Amino acid sequence: MPKQAEAKDSVYKITEIVGTSAKSWEDAASNAAETAAKSLRDLRVAEIVKMDMKIENGKVKLYRVRVHLSFKYEG
Repeated sequence: MPKQAEAKDSVYKITEIVGTSAKSWEDAASNAAETAAKSLRDLRVAEIVKMDMKIENGKVKLYRVRVHLSFKYEG
């Protein structure tokens, strides 16, 4: 019978960031995750927890998303 790989216990940290975009919420979320990935290693999950917009003179000027990111904690 083949030996299964051992599962290692891990700990993950969750941090909150805000991404913005003049184009869309999707771009705001992508900007947040891709920018965070430049300085955080081993990102696992991004959860959108809030979306809002900045409005000026009746027009949407900025899409904003609040994102919880989880990454492997290395103590």
